[in-house]
Amino acid sequence: MRYDIDIINPIEYRSWDDLLVSSRQYSFFHTAAWAKVLWETYHYRPVYFALIDDNRLLALVPVMEVKSIFTGLRGVSLPFTDYCQAIIAKEIELDGMLDFVKEYGRRCKWKFIETRGGHYPNATATASFYRHRLKLTPDSEQIFSRFKDSTKRNIRKAVRMGVEVEICGTPEAVDEYCRLHYITRKKHGLPPQPRCFFEKIYEHIISKNLGFIALASCNKINIAGAVFLNFKEKSLFKFGASDHTYQHFRANDLVMWEAIKWCAQNKYQSLCFGRTAMNNTGLRRFKAGWGADEKIINYYRYDLRQNAFVTEISLVKNFHHRVFRIMPIPLLKILGSLLYRHIG
Repeated sequence: MRYDIDIINPIEYRSWDDLLVSSRQYSFFHTAAWAKVLWETYHYRPVYFALIDDNRLLALVPVMEVKSIFTGLRGVSLPFTDYCQAIIAKEIELDGMLDFVKEYGRRCKWKFIETRGGHYPNATATASFYRHRLKLTPDSEQIFSRFKDSTKRNIRKAVRMGVEVEICGTPEAVDEYCRLHYITRKKHGLPPQPRCFFEKIYEHIISKNLGFIALASCNKINIAGAVFLNFKEKSLFKFGASDHTYQHFRANDLVMWEAIKWCAQNKYQSLCFGRTAMNNTGLRRFKAGWGADEKIINYYRYDLRQNAFVTEISLVKNFHHRVFRIMPIPLLKILGSLLYRHIG
């Protein structure tokens, strides 16, 4: 059976999100809301390759065209996205979809096609990450019983220390999360995403009840926070931040626990903890403590000039991290606003 591949802009496609749920393979990152955030923050052009038959999504390769004077013209699926593998029904061949995307990229003079998730035989990944996913049930006690003892202790300690968590959906909560985000990025030696990125997350996601911010406070001081994105029965932990001064309060654990309870009570069936770098043993241990299933996410890069999958060496060295750590936050914010659009 032959199908015609359409090139779609999900921002302009009527009822795009309703079409998405015709496939169980969807994630939040496939939604129109996420496309709007990327387009309005970084001006990436949405180019989504889709096979649609009788209001059913048979295949989808979502791509944003990233244009940069530093990294060239390329197609990315998708920028600033933990994972966004192609949606492929059983009766559709992935190779056929990819051939169409490659030909389109050649016509548009893309240098590369980058994918985040999925598996491509005979290709070597440019990077690999862990992904953790927790199945949810309405019974919070049952969920709690699956946590590791260390996680349970940290939650109880946070409560004893007087930490309180609020589930928020206000612009003021975004302000407080951003303040914590700047502190955390500086500690890790990284510029923060531009403020407008979080403003667009509020506008298109949180204000539309597609996400929330969980803020932990003690003595009326916000000391930790996290951003969650929700779509249908799936929830996703996207960003986390905290004031390291209060690390011994274990506020991050209570933030996660209160968010898990909220998601379970609101009938979400799963919570994804996002991606974790292979060498980040501390974060991996934190996520594994919740009883979540672990899998590997692979990123790939296809060079349209060489007509082959290629590997690359990261340009971010420890030296850069050391420099960023000593920079003042206002300067890091400026760097983030200048650099992130090119990183994609």
